[in-house]
Amino acid sequence: MPILQPHFALYLQNRLAMPRKIVPASADLPYHIVARSRNREWFPIPRPAVWSIMEDYLFFISYAYGIEILSFVLMDNHFHMIARDPKQKLGEAMNYFMKETSRHMSTKAGMINQIYGGRYHKTLISNPLYYLHAYKYIYRNPVEAGLCNQVQDYPHSTLSISLGFHRLGFPIYPDNTLFEAPDAILAWLNTAPDREDKEMVQKALRKSEFKIPTVKKNERPHRLSNSRY
Repeated sequence: MPILQPHFALYLQNRLAMPRKIVPASADLPYHIVARSRNREWFPIPRPAVWSIMEDYLFFISYAYGIEILSFVLMDNHFHMIARDPKQKLGEAMNYFMKETSRHMSTKAGMINQIYGGRYHKTLISNPLYYLHAYKYIYRNPVEAGLCNQVQDYPHSTLSISLGFHRLGFPIYPDNTLFEAPDAILAWLNTAPDREDKEMVQKALRKSEFKIPTVKKNERPHRLSNSRY
């Protein structure tokens, strides 16, 4: 259907010309950061080997760029991180981190292709309650994927490091959420959320700033705006 081609070309041109959504900059508030492999395929080397590489570069960006790592979870084809950027160098730090971890994984796998499917995505978390939503979401990722039964059993997570189950390979910021009441927090983390609540948190983590929308029927704040999910 040749008549559609000019319209499709214009659509692509407009899409490519659209600027990225600007994420508000903050030296104090945390960001949720996620990056995925190409085509969502598994990383080309075993997860323990990926974890070892990422440990080295998480160590580097915390010291070289001043990134404060609050949480980190490695999955089979992506990672999640919550971090603060007091020196305002997150862009440089993440570009370096992704370039070097990609290079090392490719070398170990005998590949020449890039590992990641694109740039990392970051979301500013400006509300303590929203931080808890992101915190639970990323620590439950391995459970939701069937990789473990309880959040504390997953080895490639800063939660297990904070609990002393695995060695500390890079500096992490003290987990005040966990240490406030460890048993209660672990019970909360191991409680599966309502599916709709989980999907709402997922959508909020795709935005430039984490926000829970109002209930459209009467424009009231959604329950997740004032309670944990």
